[in-house]
Amino acid sequence: MRLSRYFLPVLKETPAEAQIASHRLMLRAGMIKQSSAGIYSWLPLGWKVLRRIERIVHEEQQRAGHHPMLMPTLQPADLWRESGRYDAYGPEMLRIRDRQDRDMLYGPTNEEMITDIFRSHVSSYRDLPLTLYHIQWKFRDEMRPRFGVMRGREFLMKDGYNFDLDEAAARHAYNRHLVTYLRTYERLGLQAIPMRADSGPIGGEDTHEFLVLAETGESEVFYDSEITDLRFGDRAIDYDDVAQCQGILEEFTSRYARTDETHDEAVFAQVPEDRRRSARGIEVGQIFYFGTKYSEPMGATVQGPDGKPVPVHMGSHGIGVSRLVGAIIEASHDENGIIWPEGVTPFHAGIVNLKQGDAATDSACEGIYRQLVDAGLEPLYDDRSERAGAKFATMDLIGLPWRITVGPRGLQSGKVELTSRRTGESEEVSPEAAVERVKGVYGVE
Repeated sequence: MRLSRYFLPVLKETPAEAQIASHRLMLRAGMIKQSSAGIYSWLPLGWKVLRRIERIVHEEQQRAGHHPMLMPTLQPADLWRESGRYDAYGPEMLRIRDRQDRDMLYGPTNEEMITDIFRSHVSSYRDLPLTLYHIQWKFRDEMRPRFGVMRGREFLMKDGYNFDLDEAAARHAYNRHLVTYLRTYERLGLQAIPMRADSGPIGGEDTHEFLVLAETGESEVFYDSEITDLRFGDRAIDYDDVAQCQGILEEFTSRYARTDETHDEAVFAQVPEDRRRSARGIEVGQIFYFGTKYSEPMGATVQGPDGKPVPVHMGSHGIGVSRLVGAIIEASHDENGIIWPEGVTPFHAGIVNLKQGDAATDSACEGIYRQLVDAGLEPLYDDRSERAGAKFATMDLIGLPWRITVGPRGLQSGKVELTSRRTGESEEVSPEAAVERVKGVYGVE
């Protein structure tokens, strides 16, 4: 975690192909490198952010009682023929034939595969409810991939699937997922608004998309401004409590909020005029209830309480993990670079040595670095022999929430400079106080 040894290939100039802030800043900050159209290598800084987001998603899914697993990226076409989606899905699906002349596909989603797993191992209503999920790479062959990771062809997604005995239980699973998503997005430093949406090729009769408002959003959205005042906060949730989960769904979906695909001017006109808003939004997740759409054609049944076979009711629930990296940057940046929320920052703080080679300055930086590491935090120490301006520019570009600047002049009076990236405010404090402040932000002893 010393910059002299870290692989951080920052760019001084903005690449010509980058049209939006997140694409521009991810390339400039050395987070990604394009491999081919819509496909990226994730370099160390970008990979760290991706893993931070992934960890939060896992924590919130498992908090709700959902079980993690991992399914392959390649799927047999026969499963999709069973559901009727193989030909219906469209050219976005990458179809492959292996050396045994078997039709395969690079999975754009996993409804068929998870249904096959379920029907192979679950036979009784006593094993329900059940929700399985994984975080895996997907591929959708976009006609015009653009905007970096926001509209790529290969992307990392969390997709979860619930199996329930009847519609009422499946509706509770839907509500439970909405609650987990609200908590997840707030932990990521985002306000993601659930909006009534179109189900598209996934299918089903009930679906909400979660959208982050941003000028560069691909979707036009219409909403009641009251919804932007809602916060989930640190609520204690009993995910088995049907009424509590239903109440939260009603709280966050009772006000008008729809994408352009489901927008209804007549209904929107009933919102008080001063609260009607239209904007652009970035989709960062979607939840679906689709009943027996997959279980009936694929024979995913359980023995019900009366001993008769019953097709299970299902839903699927996705979060765009890699897309979230771009969405967070779109929502949190300035003219100098990224501003990471504390929950997803690749490094918890940056340490800038203003006079590399000066014994006292080097010693103070090493002490701060070691104290933060010993506390379980990950600082990034800029120990390069560079001018101060270049070091500050790098720190601003990569967007670490806190910077501790150490120089000979400040040390003469026992002070270092602690700077907030979000506000730009700086204060002079002792090295020990700077360490304690950073530890306090992240809740470590």
